[in-house]
Amino acid sequence: MTNPLCDPYLILAKVYQGGKYLKQAIAETSVEPLNKARTVKICYGVLEKDIYLEYILGANVKKQPKSAVKTVLKIALYMLEFMDKHDYMVVDCAVSLVKKLGKDGAAGFVNALLRSYKIPPLPEKTDERISVETSSPLWLVKKLRRSYKAETAEILSAPSKGVSVRFIKGEENYLGKPHIKTPFKGVYIFENFVRDDGFFAGGYTFQSVGSVAICSVVEPCEKLLDACAAPGGKSVLLSEKCKEVTACELHAHRVNLIEDYARRMGAKNVTAVQADSTVFNPAYERAFDAVLCDAPCSGTGVINENPDIKLFRKEESIAKLNEIQRAILQNCARYVKSGGRLYYSTCSVLPEENDSVVYSFLEANPDFGLQIPDSPLWHRRTKFGLQFLPHVSLGAGFFITTFIKE
Repeated sequence: MTNPLCDPYLILAKVYQGGKYLKQAIAETSVEPLNKARTVKICYGVLEKDIYLEYILGANVKKQPKSAVKTVLKIALYMLEFMDKHDYMVVDCAVSLVKKLGKDGAAGFVNALLRSYKIPPLPEKTDERISVETSSPLWLVKKLRRSYKAETAEILSAPSKGVSVRFIKGEENYLGKPHIKTPFKGVYIFENFVRDDGFFAGGYTFQSVGSVAICSVVEPCEKLLDACAAPGGKSVLLSEKCKEVTACELHAHRVNLIEDYARRMGAKNVTAVQADSTVFNPAYERAFDAVLCDAPCSGTGVINENPDIKLFRKEESIAKLNEIQRAILQNCARYVKSGGRLYYSTCSVLPEENDSVVYSFLEANPDFGLQIPDSPLWHRRTKFGLQFLPHVSLGAGFFITTFIKE
């Protein structure tokens, strides 16, 4: 029998030691096909519980082990605490893997720790306790507590609702599977969904509820610019109600993603362009009826789908993201025709990336008026827009608002 810790280790070593995002690490790692679902579950689970697992280790060791050994221990602890696996099997496999990695000197330590570790009590201070309970960085807990008070733990621990699928045709063939109906036409969330030929034929696509909610706010128009478009889901969906869609993206390989997406979905009115949306393009000045700025952000609203955000996102990166968000919004405002609309959205739950950016823009641009939209997806109306929250908005943590150029 293949050691069940081996494949998760191959992937997670690329994350912990190589700094790669989990989805990228999974995609480029050859794993045993028969147990791939188990491997992926373990990898996501370890990263979701990373801070909690660190907390257990910190309470049971005097000196932190080296990175490779620590990764093995985290995998083993996750399996013991959250997968209800037989203790002896997990311990034996962990010891075997450590030896296979050439760490024979650590084998006894791994064996002893996994057989005798104790779960420490949670910290007494509220911020620290929530950080460990939800396995979230302390800086993020403190920021959210200032805005969301008692809801913070719910926001940070909200699970993914499943796989969100948007159908163009043939949905009746799939609704026999367990699913949740969303407020949007043709969009359902499935417990499990295996891609088949219908995907490649353009019968359906995978698109998050938050992404669809943002698109639902955009009014039909002649010419729309999607300023930060990759991988292309919003551009393609908006091509159904806008005559021409120009989809901009900074990196060439991500422009290719948009082109592939549009081709697969038969969206012939989407033009993908490589461009930096912080840099003014004279050809775009007052050329669009609408511009969507789905700005780069912290991703704090989609942690339940991307647990490595908690590992890589640092507090100091928020200020840099704010600069980019403001620059994109300010630049793209020049592309909007008189009477046109400018949309600003993020996948963040941090007010400083949402309301604060909107406030600054309005202060600097008196020729734009605010028009807060509405949405059938549950949301909280903030001073300057709509905030979707993952624990009540079908797992989506997004922000959206609208400006009208007067």
